[in-house]
Amino acid sequence: MATDIKTATVNGAQLKAFLGQQGILIAFIVFTIGFAFTSDRFMSADNLMTVLRQAAIIGTIAVGVTVVVIGGNLDLSVGSLLSFATVVVVDLHDKIGPGPAMLVMFVSTMGIGAVTGFLVGYLRLNSLIVTLGMLSAIQGIVLIYTGGQNVDIRDQDTWFAIFGRGYVLGIATPIVIFLGLAVIMEIVLRRTSYGRRVFAVGGNPTAAVFSGINRSRMVFTTYLISAFAVGCAAVIMGSRVMGSQNNVGQGYELLVLAGVILGGTSLLGGSGSVIKTVLGVLILAFIQNALILMGYPYYTQWLVTWVVIILAVWLDVASKRGRLFTAFK
Repeated sequence: MATDIKTATVNGAQLKAFLGQQGILIAFIVFTIGFAFTSDRFMSADNLMTVLRQAAIIGTIAVGVTVVVIGGNLDLSVGSLLSFATVVVVDLHDKIGPGPAMLVMFVSTMGIGAVTGFLVGYLRLNSLIVTLGMLSAIQGIVLIYTGGQNVDIRDQDTWFAIFGRGYVLGIATPIVIFLGLAVIMEIVLRRTSYGRRVFAVGGNPTAAVFSGINRSRMVFTTYLISAFAVGCAAVIMGSRVMGSQNNVGQGYELLVLAGVILGGTSLLGGSGSVIKTVLGVLILAFIQNALILMGYPYYTQWLVTWVVIILAVWLDVASKRGRLFTAFK
C-alpha cells in the first residue's frame, strides 16, 4: 500500500511537471482540434497560411518583448514604436530608396530603444512607467513627423514588396522572417552565455550582480533587441500595405504582451521561452480567426484577449505560489 501511494505521488509530481513545461503546447493542440469543429474552412491550407501570415507582425515583435520580460522588465512602447518605424521606412522609400530607408529606420528605431534601455537599465527607472511614457512620446513624434497625415509608397513594383507580399520556397516571407527570428533568439537564449545572463538578471538581479554580471548593460541590450524586432515587423507591415497610417501600431502592445504571457513567460522575470511565445501568439491568432469564421463581430476578439490575459497571469502567479486559490483574510 505504501509503495502504491509513493508511486502515485511520484506520478502526480511528474504529471504536474510535464503540464508545467508543456502546458502551452497541449493547449495549442486542444485549441486547434476544437476550432477545427467550428468551421470546415479552419483547417484548410489557405486559412492556416493566412493566420500565420497575419500573426507574423505581432509574433515578430513578441520575440523581442519576450527577451525584455525574461530580463525582468516590460516594454509597452512597442505599439507606438511600430507606428514610428513603419512611417519612417514608408516615407523615406521614395525619397532615398528602399535600402537606405530601411537602414535609417533601423538606426532610428534602435536609437529610441537605446533611450528606453538607458532609462530602465542605467538610471534604474521603473520599466512600466518608462515605457508608458515612451508610448505617448513616440506617438507624438510620429504625429509631428507626418503632420498628422498618412504616408504611401508610389512605386508599387518596388523590390521592397518582397518582405510583405513575397514568398521564399513557397512560404510567405513574413512567416519566414517571424519564425526565423524566433529560432535565432531561442538559440541565443538557450545556448549562449548572453542568454544565461539574461535569465540570471531577470531571475535574481542581486545575485546576478554579485556573480559579476553587468545588470545595467544586460537590461540595455534587451531593449535594443526589442527595438530591432519592431523594426523587422515594420518592414513587413510597410511592404505589405505599401503605406502607413500614423497610428498603425496602436493596440499592438496589448496583443504582443498577451502572446508573451500566454506563452508562459513570467512577468516576474527569469523564465520563459521564445518558442512558447510563438505558440501563445498563434493561439491568439487562431482564436481570432475562429471567432471570425463563426460570425462573431470583430470587437469580441478584444474581450477574448482580455480573458486570456487574466487567465494566463492568474496561472503564472498560482504556479509561483503553488496553489490556484488564496484564501481571503
